[in-house]
Amino acid sequence: MSEPTTVLSITDLSVTYRTRDRIVAAVSDATLSIDAGQCLGLVGESGSGKSTIGAAVQGIIANDGAATAAGEVVIAGRRLAPITDPDWPQVRGDIVTTVFQDPMRSLDPTMTIGNMLTRYTGSAQQSVAALDRVQIRDAAQVLKKYPHQLSGGMRQRVMIALALARGPKLLVADEPTTALDVSVQAEVLSVLREAAMDAGCAVLFVTHDLGVARHMCDHIAVMHEGRIVEQGATDQILSHPREAYTRRLMASRITLASDRTRPVGLPEEAVMASMTDALALRGEPSEGVADRWVAGTLRWDEFIGDTAAVGAATGATDITLVGQVTRPALAVNNVHKTFTSRAKGRKVANHVLKDVSFEIGYRESVALVGESGSGKSTLLKIAGGIESADEGTVNAQGVAGEGPQVIFQDAGASLTPWRTVEQLLCERIAHTHTGSGMDRDQMRALALRTLELVGLDASALTARPTQLSGGQQQRVAIARAVVVPPSVLLCDEPTSALDVSVACSVLNLINLLRHSLGIAVMFVTHDLAAARLIADRVLVMTKGEIVETVSAERLVDDITTPYGRRLVDAVLA
Repeated sequence: MSEPTTVLSITDLSVTYRTRDRIVAAVSDATLSIDAGQCLGLVGESGSGKSTIGAAVQGIIANDGAATAAGEVVIAGRRLAPITDPDWPQVRGDIVTTVFQDPMRSLDPTMTIGNMLTRYTGSAQQSVAALDRVQIRDAAQVLKKYPHQLSGGMRQRVMIALALARGPKLLVADEPTTALDVSVQAEVLSVLREAAMDAGCAVLFVTHDLGVARHMCDHIAVMHEGRIVEQGATDQILSHPREAYTRRLMASRITLASDRTRPVGLPEEAVMASMTDALALRGEPSEGVADRWVAGTLRWDEFIGDTAAVGAATGATDITLVGQVTRPALAVNNVHKTFTSRAKGRKVANHVLKDVSFEIGYRESVALVGESGSGKSTLLKIAGGIESADEGTVNAQGVAGEGPQVIFQDAGASLTPWRTVEQLLCERIAHTHTGSGMDRDQMRALALRTLELVGLDASALTARPTQLSGGQQQRVAIARAVVVPPSVLLCDEPTSALDVSVACSVLNLINLLRHSLGIAVMFVTHDLAAARLIADRVLVMTKGEIVETVSAERLVDDITTPYGRRLVDAVLA
């Protein structure tokens, strides 16, 4: 009897979690199936339930009484109870394997790659063949290495090799390329799809990135608030989405063709409402906004360039705005940085930055793009005073004596978890020139106005970071950085781990703040689409050097270096 074509079948799956004060329906009545050799993308924002389905088909939902499940899961013809089935330990690893987002948390740091692989392949020769399948060069040498000796892309390829070495029927890939550079991401996705399809297994691909889903998946299931709201062939769903939620996800996606003259990710009616309100606040006629928009007589980029209008529209009128300033907000001159390490008893010099120079003016945004290891994050740390340069100078003195402020990729890790949001903001106010003459009530009022500026209300004042979502934590981090306007806002991949809609709102917010508060922005990213949207100029970095500077508006057309063209070509459409 031949094996069934359908590898995974889920029927009416529901999963609920009981918390201290309520019951959360994580998944409700989900039904889907995947055939052998097929890849199905499960897309949606954080909290939509997609990772819960991924956990349910691996049998890794905790059986601790806090979770309950109903419905049916059938994998390779085996019918399994979603949480309690005793066969899950046998199924997991033999029939279902997983590639997670962070391979460093999945690979054993005490074992060589060869030792890990050989447990499943049985021989070094077969392990070399497994690495060859995921296009790792010098496979025999890689087998001798430990995970920390490999790059992020190499570690993820090893994870794929490990997952497929077991000969699974179903591979679950949970955001496997989120933390990778665009060029590495494209390579790893191609390797994953090709290797999985060659092995004949089905793939459940969990992602919030519709571009990645388009590249990887034959079919897509869109999840919202625990429910699958629509599913079908990838081209059909992405070209003609039926649901408003899917259309919103599509509108939120940032590409190299996104319109720089309007806030990204907002529905047309939201843009119109924002402009109408702001025009009314500054006493100008607000009738016919939509007609003026279509006619091109009202543009968002010109609109937000009007500091007074933005201040009125956002409630920022009580926060001191930077006036006309001729000197740069940030000046980096001939900066060098070298790190040394030991290899085989000898010192090895790694020249991370080589004679780097550039300036950023007030209200200007400059993006630094490049692959991991190009030196861009080290440069940001030097600009922020976190690292020191070996040679060269950095001047980031603010107009009112306030220096640069940094927004990190992981906002939760940068906010003190036991302090309230009010304490975090007031602490920064108290340690600045602005706060020297303020009493507690005045500092609290300034903290509240700044929270409103970043889209949070008074209830956030008493919250601790752990009680907030990822997007809310990033907004608090931004509020803390700008509650006293800095000379330059240094952003280190602040949106790479966020859902597309949340990432859009953060980018729009940074753009709005730099105009309304008159601050400069240095935006470090590997996402060229985000760089084009947020920046006036883009600096391309590789091997510690700035090899090209281009206008963000003409990024695609004007970038000329082979390295820069490779970054552009790697962006998934």
